[in-house]
Amino acid sequence: MGLKSYNPVTPTQRFLKTDDFKDVTKKKPEKSLTRVLKKSGGRNNQGKVTSRHRGGGSKRKYRIVDFKRTRDGMSAEITAIEYDPNRGARIALLAYEDGVKSYIIAPQNLRVGDKVMSGEKLPPDTGNCMIIANIPTGIPVHNIELNPGKGAQLVRGAGTSATILAHEGKYSHIRLPSGEIRLISQKCRATVGMVSNPDYSNIHYGKAGKTRWLGRRPKVRGVAMNPVDHPLGGGEGRSSGGRHPVSPTGLPSKGFKTRKKKLSDKYIVKRKSKKRN
Repeated sequence: MGLKSYNPVTPTQRFLKTDDFKDVTKKKPEKSLTRVLKKSGGRNNQGKVTSRHRGGGSKRKYRIVDFKRTRDGMSAEITAIEYDPNRGARIALLAYEDGVKSYIIAPQNLRVGDKVMSGEKLPPDTGNCMIIANIPTGIPVHNIELNPGKGAQLVRGAGTSATILAHEGKYSHIRLPSGEIRLISQKCRATVGMVSNPDYSNIHYGKAGKTRWLGRRPKVRGVAMNPVDHPLGGGEGRSSGGRHPVSPTGLPSKGFKTRKKKLSDKYIVKRKSKKRN
């Protein structure tokens, strides 16, 4: 993938950077692997807004991605690399030997015609899905399971990868993209390679209208509102709010830890880095 810049004929195009889609080989998705994707507009089952700044956007169909890769020992050929509007990474269309088709998140440098497999003992080639115990240390991986058989939950974003640092007993030490080092069961599966589309983070939309196409509505600062609308609102002239930044419900929004304690916290060896390079 690469980025495309434009001649600044209009103010919008001066900083606009878009995807060139040169790595995409098929424009229309596989019909049997798509489903209707309904939008909520940030509202719950009572019609109340529970997640602000959402609404509108272009219609999409959801592509059913296989995060479990349970068809062991069967070779599959990459027949297409496709664009997925629901994620930053590309998706690859697999055709198995028995004719079954499925989507996976495309690893970087995977090309049409390549063969991939899933199973317990395989060579650590890009795109192969295997249990962590049989993946050598130092190799980048993605689509990592947290519980055996549940399907990939970690490291699925565009351009991300994790690194296996060591195998110890029943667990492996894995460094995640955030810098966190976590113990993960060696029975869990992971896919070899880095997720495709690493330039996704460098895309610049150029205008507010393009974010509306993505389903994001405008954000208004709390200090610009009235007291009835936000805890930081009101005041004579331009005020800074006069208190610690909070959300509309009064929850501190900067420097306040909101992560709840989880049972899996005991598997964290080292917390994520405070400052990312």
